[in-house]
Amino acid sequence: MIISIIIFFIIFGVLVTSHEFGHFIIAKAGGIRVNEFFVGMGPTLWKKQKGETLYSIKLLPIGGACVFDGMDPVAEENETYDEHSFLNAPVWRRIATLFAGPFANFIIAYLLAVVLVSFSAWNFPVINQLTEDSAAAEAGLQAGDKIISVDGEKVYMAGEVTLISQFAEGSPMDIVYERDGERHETTLVPKYSEEAGRYYMGVYLGEYGEIKGAAALKYAWYEVRYYFKTTYRSLALLIKGRLSADDVSGPVGMVKIVDDAYEEVKPFGISAVILTMMSLTVLLSVNLGVMNLLPLPALDGGRLVFQFIEVIFGKPVPPEKEGFVHMIGMVALLGLMVFVLFNDITKFTR
Repeated sequence: MIISIIIFFIIFGVLVTSHEFGHFIIAKAGGIRVNEFFVGMGPTLWKKQKGETLYSIKLLPIGGACVFDGMDPVAEENETYDEHSFLNAPVWRRIATLFAGPFANFIIAYLLAVVLVSFSAWNFPVINQLTEDSAAAEAGLQAGDKIISVDGEKVYMAGEVTLISQFAEGSPMDIVYERDGERHETTLVPKYSEEAGRYYMGVYLGEYGEIKGAAALKYAWYEVRYYFKTTYRSLALLIKGRLSADDVSGPVGMVKIVDDAYEEVKPFGISAVILTMMSLTVLLSVNLGVMNLLPLPALDGGRLVFQFIEVIFGKPVPPEKEGFVHMIGMVALLGLMVFVLFNDITKFTR
């Protein structure tokens, strides 16, 4: 477990640092003053003032921040801000600075995915076996068929077919597939399993193969896209109430996920461990980017909402009102974090 905790902190450190560095580099490029850039939370272990920015590393390897001048006008309402403050920067510069954090997570995810695709096998959406009383068989599908698209959505990996099937919730699925070099179309009606409590296509999917050369750039995009779809569709299920609190994980839950993955692949050697952890990092990086773009107070997405309101109406929301909304959002976010942490602990000690 100690090794898994260390791995988790490394992964989390990479994700947070890249996110905050995205904010930092665009802010600096746009002339916005950065008062502090720090990685970690809690007591400061190291710090150095360079120019207008204080750089620091803190004790607990969770979290971090890029603090812009004038970012919190409620706490600093008595100060006077110049043209280099976030508050007085042109609105599109503020939008670019806020969006840069999540975008950096997507870039990191893509770069890691390129390496991952280049050095591991790709799971193509090929049917290798049909189940007994299979809905796929009734639709005319056979072992060896390669699925090209489902409900008009092109697929490039086996996991995409499974994902679409899970969210179809039993509705008919229009499938385009390839057999012996020719394309065919059919409609598949999933069958409900009382035992599992869900609908099934009735297929075992997957055919592993290598992705070579420049093709890795394209397939890395498919990998990131898959995790992006997984994240926002899972959020949709959560909003609809089809996921429970036990389906949401915080730091403790993520450590458990890392530990399970580590123990499973450890017998296959260090290369298998590295590739598996890279895959987890891609997933978590995309997840972090998407979550931060949600239009919720205190998150980048919530702050972006106020910037776009300014773009639409031609004038900004009063800083004290925006700051108050974000303050309430931060309190709610901290409360959610405490709840998830408590739920993680109770879930894994049952």
